Amino acid sequence: MAQNTPPPHRPPTVTVKGRDVRLRTLGIGILTVLAVWFIAVNTDSVSITLWVTTVTLPLWAVLTVTILTGLVIGWFVGRRRTRQ
Repeated sequence: MAQNTPPPHRPPTVTVKGRDVRLRTLGIGILTVLAVWFIAVNTDSVSITLWVTTVTLPLWAVLTVTILTGLVIGWFVGRRRTRQ
């Protein structure tokens, strides 16, 4: 008697120019393009108070540091979650 086994789990994909692209990869690419565009159009200078001192920096630098900090924190949280 044959057992009904489910097919192996495959991530959802979309075909783009004849290639299968994972939806996750496509979403990350779109978010990256939007983040770069958002940073590129914000070129004014801003003042930031760091506890004691006040620093004036271009907004694109502040946004870049903020995004990179978020990515690093997300990476550490993701690593910790996969270990447990």
